[in-house]
Amino acid sequence: MDITVETLETPALTKAQLAELLFEQIGLNKREAKDMVDAFFDLVSNSLVDGDDVKITGFGNFQIRTKSPRPGRNPRTGEAIPIAARRVVTFHASQKLKEQIQAGATANQVQV
Repeated sequence: MDITVETLETPALTKAQLAELLFEQIGLNKREAKDMVDAFFDLVSNSLVDGDDVKITGFGNFQIRTKSPRPGRNPRTGEAIPIAARRVVTFHASQKLKEQIQAGATANQVQV
């Protein structure tokens, strides 16, 4: 699958681009493609909010991690500020994805 990024400012793959790829490559109509992309991300988001890990074979794992409260510091004033406990999402790439990224990085390096 060849994905081209249309802007040089922010090289990111958007939900609209994913829906467009589903439309072009699978043949779904545009409404179905958009609904499918939205449903996928809703499912992932809701699973994470519920505290469940999301594992996508060949891509990676999204996990919820609870960070303990800790002391922080305002960088401008130096004043100590407590940072409350919070839940954060972490992503760990699969070995397959890491290998693909390395292969792409190696292919893109310029010989000097």
